[in-house]
Amino acid sequence: MSKTSKEVAYVSHNSYEVLNELTPKTKNVWIVLHGLGYLSRYFINYFDELSPGENYIIAPQAPSKYYLKDNFKHVGASWLTKENTVGETRNVLAYLDTVLENEKIPNHCNVMVFGFSQGVSIATRWVAKSKLKCFKLILYAGGIPNELTAEDFDFLWKNQTEVITIVGDSDVYLTPERLSKESGKIDAVFRGNAKSISFEGGHEIKKEIINNLF
Repeated sequence: MSKTSKEVAYVSHNSYEVLNELTPKTKNVWIVLHGLGYLSRYFINYFDELSPGENYIIAPQAPSKYYLKDNFKHVGASWLTKENTVGETRNVLAYLDTVLENEKIPNHCNVMVFGFSQGVSIATRWVAKSKLKCFKLILYAGGIPNELTAEDFDFLWKNQTEVITIVGDSDVYLTPERLSKESGKIDAVFRGNAKSISFEGGHEIKKEIINNLF
């Protein structure tokens, strides 16, 4: 008796959320990638204090949804797991490419790619693969995937992209050992060009930090 894994391709549909309107007066377009356990319709609210006339927010939705607790009441979502990571990454990046294509962002807008927690791994993989021209790449409380190298991001410096990392000083997921490892990885992958921001707090998003990224 033998067992074989097979694969098929099919059309899939997924939602995403937007905040404000994309107009000729829009200066910044934010593509914000939520962390594990979030839904995009709630995550996007972290950006509701940005000037609505100048900022248009796009919040893609991780495809894999699950119940957060045993009472089966609240739903969260995950971008990836260790199961079939390569194949699932391909699907997620194709979805993000389609969202970007659908939005038709004008050339005059600054594109801001923002990843929080698990969303950092998606943001960095997407930017590296698509060679997305972004004004800022903001990596908030997350890790850089091990397969990414400095060469994957060399195009950023030609575009004068600003890379910003943000972390709370009491983040429960960042032990001193992991913080040291991630800091070394960030320096290597971004060739020492990343700006680092630290704040008093844990594994959380603070609106005041988002509001002061300019």
